[in-house]
Order: sequence, then C-alpha cells, then structure tokens
Amino acid sequence: MSLTSCGTAATPSAAAPATPLPRRLRRIFSLEDFETAARRHLPRPVFGYMSAVAERGHAFQDSGAAFRDYGFVPRVMVDISRRSTATTLFGQHYSAPFGFCPLGLSALSAYRGDLVLAQAAAQARLPMIMSGSSLIRLEEVAAANPQAWFQAYLPGDRAGIEALVERVAGTAFKTLVITVDTPVPPNSDNTRRMGFSAPLKPSLSLAWQGLTHPRWLFGTFLRTLLRHGMPHFENNYATRGAPILSPSVLRDFSERGNLDWSVLRAIRQQWRGRLVVKGILSADDARMARDCGAEGLIVSNHGGRQLDGAIAPLRALPSVVAACPDIPVMLDGSVRRGTDVLKALALGARMVFVGRPFGYAAAVAGQAGVLHGVDLLTREVSRDMAMLGVTALDQLDAGRHLVRRAHD
Repeated sequence: MSLTSCGTAATPSAAAPATPLPRRLRRIFSLEDFETAARRHLPRPVFGYMSAVAERGHAFQDSGAAFRDYGFVPRVMVDISRRSTATTLFGQHYSAPFGFCPLGLSALSAYRGDLVLAQAAAQARLPMIMSGSSLIRLEEVAAANPQAWFQAYLPGDRAGIEALVERVAGTAFKTLVITVDTPVPPNSDNTRRMGFSAPLKPSLSLAWQGLTHPRWLFGTFLRTLLRHGMPHFENNYATRGAPILSPSVLRDFSERGNLDWSVLRAIRQQWRGRLVVKGILSADDARMARDCGAEGLIVSNHGGRQLDGAIAPLRALPSVVAACPDIPVMLDGSVRRGTDVLKALALGARMVFVGRPFGYAAAVAGQAGVLHGVDLLTREVSRDMAMLGVTALDQLDAGRHLVRRAHD
C-alpha cells in the first residue's frame, strides 16, 4: 500500500507501488523503530514526557507482556487471497482495525502535531482521538477532520464541565471521549528527572537541549513561534490555559477528586453526540458507565502513565466485553505489532488504539511518518490474518478459538 492509500486491499503484493520514502524513514521497518528515531530527534525533556511511565513502569511493562500470554491457533489451507483489513465501528467504515490514541502536547514534539495526526487519520480512513491536553485549538482540528473524536479531561467543577462540553458541541466533533482514570495527576518523578515540567521553565539546560537538537528546534519549536506564537494549553477548559513555556506561570491542574458517576449522567443529558468512556479496567465500572449512557468503552490503563501496577488492558478486556456485550468495547495499551491488534480483536475488542508510536512518527517525519507507520501496521495485520487463516475481521470471534492462553 502506498503512503496515500492505506486501504483495505487484499494482499500486500497486490498493492500499488509505494511512494518513495523520505530518507529518515528508510530504516523504519516497524512501529517500534520510531521510538529510537524520536529519541535522537527530540530534546530530552520532550522525549521524556512522551515516553514517561508511572513509578517503576510495572503497569506499562505488563501491558506489553500480556500479549505474550496468548498464542494463536492458525487454520491452514484457507483461501486468503481476498482478505480485507476493513472494519466498521459506530456505522463508520475504516480501512483497518486500529486508530490513534489521544496524545497530549503532540504539537510540542511535532510541528502542528494534532493537525498532522488528524489529517493523516482522514487520509488513511482511521479513527483518531484528539487529546484535551493539546496545544492547538480543538476547533481547528475538528475543521481538519470532522470525523475525529475529542477526548476531554474534565474540569473539577460542574460549571467548567458544562462550558467545556458546550464548546465541543459547537464544533464538528460528533464523538466525545471522557477519560475517567485521572482523579489526580500522576507521580511525576520520572518526567522531572528528564527535565520536563508543564509549563517548561526556561533554563540553560533547556536551551542546550534545543541547540543540540537543531532539526526539532528550527523545524518545530521556532517554526511554531514564528507562525503561531507561543503555544498554550488550549482545550482543558472552555477558555485558554497556560503557555507551554513560562518562567513563572503554573498550569492549572484541576482537582477531579470530587467527580462521580452523576457527572457522567449530567454529561449524557447535555451532550447529544456519541459518548465514549476511556480508562475502564473493571467489569463493574464498565456496567456503570454503560448505565450512565456511555455508547462505547475503551479499556485502558493510560499507557502505564497513571497508577503503576494497574492491570494490563488486555487482561481486563474479556471481563469488560462479557459485562457489556451490547456496546462496542475498544482497547489501548502497548499495541505495537499486527499480532497485538489481532489478539485484542479475538478477545472481543472492536477497535484498537495506538498512542506513542504514532506520536514518535509525527515527530520524526510529520504526516509522511504517520502514514508510513499506518502502512507498516496495516501490512502486518494483513499478513498475520493470512497466516491465521482469516479473511475478514469479523471472523476473529471467541467462538472460533483462534487464540488461547499460552499455558493452556
């Protein structure tokens, strides 16, 4: 598949000739390769924010390890020549069963990062969730990709919540994603060790990081300053937040410890679009979210960035699917390969979201990098379907027993 046609073609060999890759992408052979390239490209504090995990990183590590707990039981001698990676979710047709997680501060790591991801998603026909912790106004992103979803971090007061929801309702966004696993900010020792703070504080060390990463300095940060001014946190509230760089301004981290399920019910009454709840790991919470009006759930431990030791999303997925068989259940967390995508689908996920790798791809090579990542993962999914003996994604149901626990 070409960078401009990440479609639902049958086999990779049948795809159109690929557009020549930019030089910086010629050594990128899988999503995992983008992390190494981004580590070289980005200043240490910026990369530190993107890659950060809570405390010892146990939640993050276990999210990846959970995929090793399941093995495939492939079927052979199946005609897979006309297989398709296409899928449908909420009545929308997508070219592949994965999309883009919300990525905070993506416009700090990539020039106009939120727009890059939104436009790549539209071109590739994939779902994309815009982060509320972003530096480009949500109205601009909604105009660039009206099919994108918006993810909100709720303010701590009802008036602030109502104003934010009203603002989102005034855009083309039709799907609102409420993240519910951030009652307080996470422990920040790892990001602080990497020199990151929000806002960033000017210092000799920060200046040196910029000077020693000139492609990022001139291609992202100074380019943004010259064309758009100092980036601010634009979408945590109905009004503009703090600048990303300031010697004295403090970002307003709204205390959410007082929020409960009544807040979700109130949002459901106010919001007329589709409502999705992200951050579910418990079957009981899944049922409660559905009963409060959620039309979809995303099983997630926030990429291991919140509570260290939280259960891996893949381990929680089957119980959540069983608890809410009547609404789509999705998943994010440490998805890196096509086999990860297919294991999640076989355990009941309707869509899988990928975060950091596409953020790294945008940082390294902008929209071309993101589309290259999409192409790589789509091809992996297609090849793995072939080896599994699957021609359509709806064949990945529990009744076919195509995956089982590795120790069984």
